[in-house]
Amino acid sequence: RIGSEGSRTVGRILSRMRVAGAQLNLTVGALEANEEKILDAMARAESEGADVLLLPELAVSGYPPEDLLLRDGFVAACAGVIERLAAASRSCTTVVGYPRAVRKPRDDLDAEPRRVANAVALLRDGEVVGTYDKVLLPSYGVFDEARYFRPGTAPDATVTIGGAMAGVSICEDVWDEDGPPLAQAAAGAEVLLNVNASPFHHGKAAEREQLLGSRARGAGVPLVYVNLVGGQDELVFDGCSMVFDASGALVHRSAQFAEDFFVLDLPGSGTVEPLLSAEEEIYTALTTGLVDYVDKNGFSAVVIGLSGGIDSALTAAVAVDALGADRVMGVAMPSEFSSDHSVSDAEALAANLGIEYHEVPIAGAYESFIDALAPVFGDRPFGLAEENVQARSRGVILMAISNKLGPMVLTTGNKSEMAVGYATLYGDMAGGFSVLKDVLKTKVYDLARWRNRDGEVIPWGSIEKPPSAELRPDQRDSDSLPPYPVLDAILERYVDRDMSVDEIHEDGFDLGVVVDIAKLVDRNEYKRRQAAPGVRITTKAFGKDRRLPITNHYRRG
Repeated sequence: RIGSEGSRTVGRILSRMRVAGAQLNLTVGALEANEEKILDAMARAESEGADVLLLPELAVSGYPPEDLLLRDGFVAACAGVIERLAAASRSCTTVVGYPRAVRKPRDDLDAEPRRVANAVALLRDGEVVGTYDKVLLPSYGVFDEARYFRPGTAPDATVTIGGAMAGVSICEDVWDEDGPPLAQAAAGAEVLLNVNASPFHHGKAAEREQLLGSRARGAGVPLVYVNLVGGQDELVFDGCSMVFDASGALVHRSAQFAEDFFVLDLPGSGTVEPLLSAEEEIYTALTTGLVDYVDKNGFSAVVIGLSGGIDSALTAAVAVDALGADRVMGVAMPSEFSSDHSVSDAEALAANLGIEYHEVPIAGAYESFIDALAPVFGDRPFGLAEENVQARSRGVILMAISNKLGPMVLTTGNKSEMAVGYATLYGDMAGGFSVLKDVLKTKVYDLARWRNRDGEVIPWGSIEKPPSAELRPDQRDSDSLPPYPVLDAILERYVDRDMSVDEIHEDGFDLGVVVDIAKLVDRNEYKRRQAAPGVRITTKAFGKDRRLPITNHYRRG
């Protein structure tokens, strides 16, 4: 284990250290592939004369491995990777994350039952020269680390690397103002090395930069932060690895959403890549999440129902930018209620994107369903059931294409619709992945306009026309919902910020409208549990972030 090597003055000047960082896109459970990427980074760091190489948190297993950690064979296999990596190590100290088996003392009945630590191994000269276990285990938002890991007990641990004293820590350790890095600096660390699997949400890169700069400044020593990049199920990791000098000034930043390998002589400076704009950051997160979900799960292509509306148009644009036009199919499925411009906008979109396009009218399928149901429906008037039969007819068509030809169906619903249940189970909710699941409707429009910044890709008709499900004559979303700017403002408060109805009303919103929206959100939890996974871009995405009981009689006043 890494040990404390005595108390020294905080802020001791670092003479020199050549630091390498590998911002990698790794895959949960792909131990051999992850090992190869790590070995490549180790070889490169060695050739660059680096004193230390930092790799992302749980690089060997991928992050988050979730219940794979409950399988002894998985943990043992990760240990085997560490043994092979150690054997390949040379003079450069490699800091690599892995789940470390922790043995429970036989005579300690009060010992933690969890048998795994979220750890890093330090590899050098053909062996493991030390380990460090993550001390602070997050169990909020998307994190479940207290479920799996035993916390480390050496927050002030330091180690000698390249003749300098270093403090090594893992992700959450650096977020707490009084966390291990400050203790390590107090114990004599001349540089702080922090490895991460920090998930993206919009604006988080700027938040991290401010926080990490303050940690370096408070410790009085340089701080190196290396992060994971890529998509893993709902989560997206944006990389954006950073280095700060002893004053807290940013001296290096890797690009967002791209693999990177950097070498930096401390004290010194490197390249500071610019942060993406708000819309580009979200859009790139969506493309990253989609391409990694499709590729890592072995899908060849995707198919999308094109309605001529804004949601399906943006979904298709993201899909093409992520996968390429040759891996995207668009299918228009008009009904008697579809407007002419809906079909023409779908055709124009497909042409602009250069994707395969088909038109499959649903009138025959819909009428067959209605005829079959006539003995049950009787002479009851047209209503919601008939509207949903149309949506489910489209779902059947898309799933049939998926089964026959192989592409995964992308659903096109947005966060506003998912929040209030403005979607049809087994209809427009049918599919394998939801690109816009965490994107509010107003943000959908912003992203569509941004995508058209260099010329029309998404037809302006899709952006400018009033939104409609087109399941009955002259239908508009505004028939059932408040205007989207109002709806989204309420949802941002009720869903993302957990504000009460009264608190939202005090913010200036009509009490009746807020009550109605809150009821819709609460009532439709059962639908969301059956929805496809989708890319997380906020701090309160439906799924991992927000876990409310389906059977729930509590109403927030």
